[in-house]
Amino acid sequence: MDNIAEIAGKDPLSRRYFMELSAKLSLGVGLSVPFLPRNLKAEGGTAKNLIYIYLSGGMTHLDTFDAKKNSGVMGDTELLDTPVDNMKMGMHMKELSKLADKLAVINSMTSTQGAHEQGQYIMRTGYEKRATIVHPTVGPWAATLLGESGRVLPDSVVVGQSTSNAGFMEPRLSPLPIADPGGGVPNTELAVAGDRFDRRMEMASKLGQQFTSKFKYSGPESYVEYYNQANKLLKSDELSAFDISGESNASDYGTGRLGQGCLLARKLVENGVRVVEVISGGWDMHVDVSSGTASKLPELDKAVATLLKDLESKGLLETTMVAIGTEFGRTPDINMNGGRDHYPAAYSCVLAGGGVKGGTVYGETDGSGKKVRSNPVKPEDFLATIGYGLGLPLEETVYSPTQRPFTFADKGKPVTSIFG
Repeated sequence: MDNIAEIAGKDPLSRRYFMELSAKLSLGVGLSVPFLPRNLKAEGGTAKNLIYIYLSGGMTHLDTFDAKKNSGVMGDTELLDTPVDNMKMGMHMKELSKLADKLAVINSMTSTQGAHEQGQYIMRTGYEKRATIVHPTVGPWAATLLGESGRVLPDSVVVGQSTSNAGFMEPRLSPLPIADPGGGVPNTELAVAGDRFDRRMEMASKLGQQFTSKFKYSGPESYVEYYNQANKLLKSDELSAFDISGESNASDYGTGRLGQGCLLARKLVENGVRVVEVISGGWDMHVDVSSGTASKLPELDKAVATLLKDLESKGLLETTMVAIGTEFGRTPDINMNGGRDHYPAAYSCVLAGGGVKGGTVYGETDGSGKKVRSNPVKPEDFLATIGYGLGLPLEETVYSPTQRPFTFADKGKPVTSIFG
């Protein structure tokens, strides 16, 4: 016991471990998550909400936010000046270039993950992909570290994806998946009459409780709670938060899924959803990068520019962080097929709103966009920066069901200088 008492007198992490250990010894309980300070924001930005726009496939940095004067690496893309002297963009970023004073561009992203699956995984979880565990994305982490809202609407939503999970955290924390932003929440039409549906849900709940009681396992109980939450949403007027058909400025965002996803994200944070991820595919441009960027970049440019202006007009930009992320950049050399290949050594990401200091360029690459020249930022650092902006306690340890310790973004170092 003297050793246990010694533990209690050390740092805050040790004291939390002491409390957990004491509970186990005296009460015979096992906790997958230690005692956490609920609804207590750490020092950081002013963001209460996050819209994380993820460009799956690897956005080319040279044709977007790290455009160069070196014509040998730019291909058909021309350099576009912005009102911020050291912030240059590719020619398709016409609307966002006008909003440079609202953006913090990180041009020194660098990663060791050169494959799509692994690169996406670390950019959305802050952890390298492992076969033995699944790590949570930002939404479940925020609910765990800041506390769940307890509202009918979910704490987090992922748009452009048909499935989701909470990693090693409880299933009830899983983001609600919305595959089609214009389609609302799927399967909301009851296949049976309301009273029959209620009886079926009650029966499912009882079965789940019986399983939990018999096997002393929290997983089924959390699934029951997840379905109960879905049932409440199904019967609630708040389901209308997912309907963008009546939004008067829908066309301003663009008619594609990225634009409509950004519109839905704006409406959801306006209604109190804390974290919304918008997933956009089609950024893997191994062939004809010129046509690829001409197709994809105007859609991105219009959607994000409209989102930022919309949030500002509604007084939500200061409390909503908007992030643009991708798994890696594209090669400075254009290949024999006129495309750019995977390039994790250097790429760009963007932040805006939520206390971020606009008109900021953090880090830089060399004249060809090939090497990071200053202030390298790893994927876990980028996620930690988002967490810092949301006020997440980055040092707080959460334990998996197998008692492995984890922190948000795997102890990444936030780039605090980009906050005003």
